[in-house]
Amino acid sequence: MGAPAAALRARAAGSANFRDGAFVSLEPTHTIDGVDTRLEGLGNPVVAAIRSHGRGRPRFPVPVVRPELPAVPGQLAVTWLGHASTLVELEGRRFLLDPVFGDRVSPSLITGPRRLHPAPCAVADLPQLDAVLISHDHYDHLDEPTIAQLERSHAPHYVVPIGVDVHLRMWGVPEERVTALDWHEETELGGIRLVCTPARHFSGRGLVRNATLWAGWLLRGAHRSVWFAGDTGPSRCFEQIGRDLGPVDLTIVPVGAYSDYWPEIHVDPEQAVGVHRVVTRGEPASVMLPVHWGTFNLALHWWSEPIRRAVRAAAEAGVPLLAPRVGERVDLAVDDPAAAAGRYHDPWWRAAAAPEDRD
Repeated sequence: MGAPAAALRARAAGSANFRDGAFVSLEPTHTIDGVDTRLEGLGNPVVAAIRSHGRGRPRFPVPVVRPELPAVPGQLAVTWLGHASTLVELEGRRFLLDPVFGDRVSPSLITGPRRLHPAPCAVADLPQLDAVLISHDHYDHLDEPTIAQLERSHAPHYVVPIGVDVHLRMWGVPEERVTALDWHEETELGGIRLVCTPARHFSGRGLVRNATLWAGWLLRGAHRSVWFAGDTGPSRCFEQIGRDLGPVDLTIVPVGAYSDYWPEIHVDPEQAVGVHRVVTRGEPASVMLPVHWGTFNLALHWWSEPIRRAVRAAAEAGVPLLAPRVGERVDLAVDDPAAAAGRYHDPWWRAAAAPEDRD
């Protein structure tokens, strides 16, 4: 369930990014571009979806690894848990990003995009968390059943964009365990600086649209740093993030669910590599983890197309790219991050892809 629209609007009213009753991106942003309401014509996304049926599903089971997580968090490590859900270890602290462990990303338990592979572990199996960070309130990034499980097993602190705190309070999370921030605002937890960074996207659950903010997150310790883009389309905001907060050691950037029908809300893989380079200011040792692909079928492209295109783009740009299996922990503090990235670059997705969906 969502939160009452009136409560969301009241929470958002004080933000400079809230105008005429809704949050807005820095650039004009449309959720679907060029929609033709007729059923004929190549420009119709309904027709395109019918023609692309089956592309978004793996042919064979996706390899999933049960996470092997140390009791004490590392200096810089990351575990991809599927889609955008990621566990970050930074200078002895542990942060869970956009956790979605549910079976569907939908307001319904019986319809909507369904998980293409099992979650690599249960929420209760996760070690102690210093905080849970949420990028926005779409169902594939904010999952009410997962929050309920976190409350039962961890009772963590949450750091969220403005308005998402209303959802959490509606679901029973005490106000004192939620920090809600606007773009460019920050807080500190356990010696880690958490900065709310802009993104170009939109928000909404059910029929309520853009009543909550969407964002990325910078996590900066004394020596290491991580930037999570959240969901985003191409934007000039990344240049400012790079100037003000970069470079960073690790970026976590979405590479999937792109389409010509919504070019302003999701970057494609080549654009994602470009975002990494801008935010890291071209630092050759900065590593990129591509996320937001392979777990839920949310677009019209082939299942493994995002990672194939991201691998090629990263190689051409000289960007060290991580490609771990779902649930596989990558320790970037053991040695040079670029060398570590090279060890997690096995094209495991080929075994699950259809012949038409391979290099």
